Amino acid sequence: METPLTPAPSLSPVAGRVDTEGETELAVADVLPEFADAFPFETFNRMQREALPALLDSEENVVASAPTASGKTALAEVAICETLRAGGTALFVAPLRALTNEKEREWERFEDLGYSVYVVTGERDLNPRRAAHADILVMTPEKVDSATRKHDTRRYSFITDVDVCVIDEVHLLDSDRRGAVLEVTVSRLRRLADPRIVALSATMPNVDDVAAWLDAPEECTFQFGAEYRPVELNAGVRTYTHGENSFADKYRRLYRALDLAEPHVRDDGQALVFVSSRQDTVQAAKKARDVIAERDLPMGARGDYDFHAESQALENDTLRQSVLDGVAFHHAGLSKSDKDLIEDWFREGTIQLLFSTSTLAWGVNLPARCVVIRDTKYHDPLEGEVDMSPLDLLQMLGRAGRPDYDDVGYGWVVCDGAEADKYRRLLRDGKPIESRLAEDLDAHLNAEIAMGTIHDLDDVMSWLETTFYYVRAQSAPAEYDFGNLRERVRSVLDGLVERGFVETGEDLSIEATSLGTLASKYYLRLDTAAGFRDLARRDSIDGGAVLRAVATAAEFDSVSARQSERDGIRSVLGSRGEDLDPGARKVLAILRGGMSGTTPPDLQSDAWVIRQNALRLLSACRAFLERFADAHAANLARRIEARVENGVPAGAVGLTAIDGVGSGRASKLDAEGISTPEDVRAAGVDGLVAAGLSEGVAERVLESARHLPTIAIEWGAFPETIARGENDMREVRIRNRGDAASVGIRVTVNGRQMTTRETYLADETTVPVGVFGADVDELAVRVSVAFPERPLLPVEETRTVRVE
Repeated sequence: METPLTPAPSLSPVAGRVDTEGETELAVADVLPEFADAFPFETFNRMQREALPALLDSEENVVASAPTASGKTALAEVAICETLRAGGTALFVAPLRALTNEKEREWERFEDLGYSVYVVTGERDLNPRRAAHADILVMTPEKVDSATRKHDTRRYSFITDVDVCVIDEVHLLDSDRRGAVLEVTVSRLRRLADPRIVALSATMPNVDDVAAWLDAPEECTFQFGAEYRPVELNAGVRTYTHGENSFADKYRRLYRALDLAEPHVRDDGQALVFVSSRQDTVQAAKKARDVIAERDLPMGARGDYDFHAESQALENDTLRQSVLDGVAFHHAGLSKSDKDLIEDWFREGTIQLLFSTSTLAWGVNLPARCVVIRDTKYHDPLEGEVDMSPLDLLQMLGRAGRPDYDDVGYGWVVCDGAEADKYRRLLRDGKPIESRLAEDLDAHLNAEIAMGTIHDLDDVMSWLETTFYYVRAQSAPAEYDFGNLRERVRSVLDGLVERGFVETGEDLSIEATSLGTLASKYYLRLDTAAGFRDLARRDSIDGGAVLRAVATAAEFDSVSARQSERDGIRSVLGSRGEDLDPGARKVLAILRGGMSGTTPPDLQSDAWVIRQNALRLLSACRAFLERFADAHAANLARRIEARVENGVPAGAVGLTAIDGVGSGRASKLDAEGISTPEDVRAAGVDGLVAAGLSEGVAERVLESARHLPTIAIEWGAFPETIARGENDMREVRIRNRGDAASVGIRVTVNGRQMTTRETYLADETTVPVGVFGADVDELAVRVSVAFPERPLLPVEETRTVRVE
C-alpha cells in the first residue's frame, strides 16, 4: 500500500512528563502519529529514544546492540514505519521459522492500519502475487537466500523491490550452520536491491565490525550496555558431578536446577528452566512435580476451581495434570492453543516453574526471576551431540528478570566442572561475533558464480570484500590469516574448476558448469552434488543406488546411530548396507522405513528431521538424473521421493500424483484395489465412495485424475515377423489424452537401448523403431514412456517379432 510522502516527524519530547530514569518522555503518537496504534506501548524508553534520530533523521544504515528485553523490536518497527510512510517495502529477517509466524500474529496491528504483512514460507506455498504486493515481508535467512538466488525469475522478482531490510538477531552471523547463509545473503541483497539495513543484536563486544561490514556510520552505531537492561542480571555457573550414565546425569543436573530455583519459588517468584529437547521438557516437568511434593514447596492451584476448569482446555494430557501443581513445559511440538495458555498463565504467575527448549528464548517475551540452563549440550539428528551455541546460552540467560516486578534477575548455567571456566569466561567477556563463511566458502563461492555475479578473479575478490568474513579478517588478521586471504580464495576457486563445478575461459573468465548450477540451485554440499553426478553416469541405476546416494550424502555426515537404535536399523535393513557407516545405515533405514510407512519406534525420534532433509536431497537427485542420465532415472528418483514422503507401496505411488491424495487416501484406495490413476478413472465417483471417500472428495479426486497425462502407445502396422538379415524401420505413435507433460521415451530391443528422446508431450508424437533380422530367433521390442517430474509409473508396452 502506498501512502503520500509526508514531512519527517518531530522528535521533540513530551512536555511535563518524565520516565523512571527522570528523563523527559517521548510519546509514540508525537513521533509517528499515523502509526501510534502499531506499537504496544505509548512512550519510547531511554534506549529507543537514543536510537530514534538515526532511524528517523537519517537514511544511513543502523546497527544497534542491546541487552535482551531492552526493547530492540521497537527499533525494527520504527524503521518499518518510516519505510511505509514513504511508500516503500520492508523486509524483516527473523532467525527462526517460529518467529516469522509470531511476527505475523503481532503485526496484525499493521494490517489494521491498512498495510499487508506476508510471511514467505516454503517454496511450494509461496504466493508470488501476495509477496509482490506486500508492504512488509517476513522471511528467514534461508528463504531470503533462496529468493535472492532466483531473483531474476518472475516468482522471486519481489525481492529486488525491498527498500529497508531489518535483520533481527544479527549476531547469528556466528551460528555454526546458519551464520554463513545470513552473511552471504545480506551481502547479495545489498548488491541486488541496495536497501537500507537496520541490524539488531544482543550485546556483543565487536559491534563495530558488524557496523563496518554494513557501512553504518559511527553516529548510527549503538552499543547499549547492561545498564540499559530493564532488570539487573546476576549470572553465574554452577557445577554438578559428572557420572558414567548420561541418563542419570540429566537428573543430577535437574536436582541442581531445582536447588537454584527453589528459593525464588518460595519467595513468590518464578523459574524458567531450559533443557535440550522436547521430550526432556516433559520428563523434567514430571520429575519436578515429585521433587516439589517431597520438598513441600508452596506451589500449584489444585484448590482453585476456576483454574481447574480452565486447565481442561489443554489438549496435552500430561500438561493438563502438571499445571495444577504450578509446573508446565513448553516446546514447538505443542498445539498453538496449549502454548498460548501456558504463556498466559506463566505471565499471570499461576505457573511458577516452566521447562522449555531454547526456542522460547528467541521468540516469546516471557521473563522469569530465575533462569537455569540445565543442558549445555543437545542431540542434533544431523550432527549428533553438540554444544549449545554460546549465543543461545546468552539469549536464554537474558530472560532472567521481570520488568516492573524484579530488581534483579538470576541466571545460572549448570555444567560439568571441567567446562565451568569456559562458561564463566562467556558470562564475563561475552562472545565476539565471528564469520563462519570460511567453513563453506567453496559452496557459497560456487553459488555466486552460478548466479552470474562473478565473472573473473577480480570479481571474486570484489565479492569477498562485501562479506563480514573480509571485515572480520581485517579486524583480527592473525586469527583469520588476512595476509593469505587472496591465495586462499584462489585455491578454493581452483578446486571448483578441478572438480568440474566451474570452468575458465582463455580470457580468464569464470563460468558455472551444469554441475555447479544444479549444486547452487538445490543448496547442496559440493561432495553431495558430485556424488549425484557420479550416480547419473552409471550404466544402470536402480532404487537401491538412489537411496544409498542420499543416505551417504555429505549433509548426513554427522548423523550418528545410538546403541539403542541398532536393533531398529537391523529390523528394516537386515544385512543390507552393512558396508556403510552406522550413521549412513541409520539414514538408509529411516528412508526405507518411510517408504513402507513403518518406521520402527527406536528410530522415530530423529526420523522426521532426517526424512525432511532426505526429501530435499531426493528432489535434487531427480534433477541431477534428469540432466546427466535420462527421464527414466529421474522418474525413479521422483517415485522414491513420493514413497518416502507418503509411505505407500511401489505399485500405488502414482496415486500421490493426484491432487488431494496423500498418504492416508492413497493407502485407503490401495487397500480397496484402486492403485493407479487409471484405476481411479475406471472406478468413477461411485467406486471411490465405495472405497471410503466422501462424495465431494471423490468428485475432486476423479477430476484431478482425469487431468493427469494419459498415455497410449499405438504400434500401427508393426510386423510380427522379419526375415533374417532384413531391416525394417517403423514409427510408433505416442498419444497423450490428458494434460501436457514432460516425458522421456525409450525404445529397447532385447533389453538393449536403441532410441531415447525427451519432449514436452501435449498431444502426440512419433518415435522411429528399427526392426532388424539379427542372429536371434525373437526380438522383444519395448517402448517405455516415463515422467521425470511426476511420481507416475512409466507406461510400457512390448511387441515380439519372430526372426525367420
